[in-house]
Amino acid sequence: MPNIIREVEERMRQRMVTPSLRSVLFTLAMASVLPVAAYADATADQLRESLQVNGQPMPVEQVNATPMDGIYHVRLESGESFYSNADGSHFLVGDLFENTANGLVNLTEQAKNQERVAALAAIPESERVVYRGVDEPKATVVVFTDPTCPYCERLHEAVPELNERGIAVHYLAFPRAGMNSDAATSMQQAWCSDNRSEAMTRAQQRQALSGPSDCDNPVAEQYNLGMELGVQGTPAIILPNGQLVPGYVPPERLAAMLGLGDA
Repeated sequence: MPNIIREVEERMRQRMVTPSLRSVLFTLAMASVLPVAAYADATADQLRESLQVNGQPMPVEQVNATPMDGIYHVRLESGESFYSNADGSHFLVGDLFENTANGLVNLTEQAKNQERVAALAAIPESERVVYRGVDEPKATVVVFTDPTCPYCERLHEAVPELNERGIAVHYLAFPRAGMNSDAATSMQQAWCSDNRSEAMTRAQQRQALSGPSDCDNPVAEQYNLGMELGVQGTPAIILPNGQLVPGYVPPERLAAMLGLGDA
């Protein structure tokens, strides 16, 4: 019996993968993965250059591979996005979800959140209307606003409480009726004012502004950016992680969403 046991143990040792063999197998595995990744990148580049509809090239801004083999996420210059197969012969419009052990994860929305974070990071504070309070903020939200919007007025009334809770509010312009509207003119006047925060407060209170509106201001650019980022109404609150929260949110609920609890 002992001889049989030793024979079995010897055979098991022979079948064990040695450290050197592990290295070889890892190298082979990586060698098989890298060409696949390179192929996906090359296909994405080719799709970005060749994608057409009705014989006309589409204004593609970016194409990225997805976790699904042969399916690519296409983002247009307008901010719209969809999914395409490798040769652009079939499109899918909608959200892509990952089915994880903890539930469904919206990969499309995650990508949009990342795009919003990157886009807003490119806007300097000098082009925003900022309300931060006295103390150093614990969190900052960016709000696309329109002073003719009743719920924007309601949110603005809550700004002092938000500041007390450690939440800084950065306003960007989004005149709902477009750049030819009274709201657009009012926000341009606010941005042209020597004291933007004071002027914006007056505008939110429906007071007429008398200053100029023809200075170099970012209202039109911010309006277009809002549409690209999926803003459809005001107020549109964007959290630090890029999540878009439409409509008015009470201060206590917004604080909870930011992980500040009853701060």
